[in-house]
Amino acid sequence: MTAMQINGSESGVVRLFHLDLPPEAVERFTTQAGTGEYPLQYALGASRLRPAFVDVVAIRDLGSMSLSAYLAEAYQLSGEDFRQMAPRIDALRGHVVVLPSQAFDHVSQELSVASPLRWVASFHEETARPRGPALRSKSAAGTISGAPARATPRRRLLMLALIGLAVLVLLVLAALSRAMS
Repeated sequence: MTAMQINGSESGVVRLFHLDLPPEAVERFTTQAGTGEYPLQYALGASRLRPAFVDVVAIRDLGSMSLSAYLAEAYQLSGEDFRQMAPRIDALRGHVVVLPSQAFDHVSQELSVASPLRWVASFHEETARPRGPALRSKSAAGTISGAPARATPRRRLLMLALIGLAVLVLLVLAALSRAMS
């Protein structure tokens, strides 16, 4: 049994598990039944697991694409640790379960992974890098000039129109009130 801690505030972590079951048993194991029974969740020892984020991959369905290439493409995995694990990942056969952070519903929990699951590895998704040079203007750095904003003629006209509309609504309401009394 493998124990691992899930931090409810984590994001960008992808966990890979090998599933040691015959193909005909995989769907029942990885699908939550209408009665609420969820063997995958029980085997993970998870208190919360969102089925919408569970990715069950039949490795043979990838065709000529390797499992590591699928993970790199689908989950933006890269980095030295991922590259070093690629041969081991590509040697897997059968089915795997891929669980991104969202699968745990942002709930802190301790997993106790049991058979037929076997934890293979955990990886961090590649984070987006900002494009272009760093911004250098004072407004980009958070400093704002202390000068008050000046009303433009268009803005003044809009304010006068809104005030006029409000006065008109008040006059109509007053006339209706007198007519009803």
